[in-house]
Amino acid sequence: MDLDAHIRKIPDFPKPGILFYDISTLLGHVEARRETLARMAKSVESFQPDMIAAIESRGFLFGLPLAEALALPAVMIRKQGKLPGDVVTHAYDLEYGSDTIEVSRGLVPDGSRVVIVDDLLATGGTAAATAELLRKVGADPVGFVALIELEGLSGRKRLDIPVNALLAYP
Repeated sequence: MDLDAHIRKIPDFPKPGILFYDISTLLGHVEARRETLARMAKSVESFQPDMIAAIESRGFLFGLPLAEALALPAVMIRKQGKLPGDVVTHAYDLEYGSDTIEVSRGLVPDGSRVVIVDDLLATGGTAAATAELLRKVGADPVGFVALIELEGLSGRKRLDIPVNALLAYP
């Protein structure tokens, strides 16, 4: 199945000169969604993980179904202030400022092999920060899996773990 045919391209969104790759059309097509999850599951499985870390928020759309399909635990990586209880945080710089992500303390077992899942790899800032956050809690990030990679933004270069994306755009 041609998954690209199910990604809607919207020019000049969110601002002029940007071509937005909209996954909502893929999510709304049952067979395309199933095929996407099956391909992503094979990609995740190739890393032999102990668990999946899904990045807020669109990463949740793929991370939990993948964890279910592979019978793996999942953990949410969220922006600061979104998780209750004791959390571990990691602040990082972006091309336009800074941000902080966090994970609930105690949900990632020490030494766990973790695959990071998101919908998109762009500049790689949040993905790289997630890998560092996982290391902070004693995990071993072993790979990053996404539906889409925007190759022109060179996000892959910011990661020190293998990257698999189903679709790549310039």
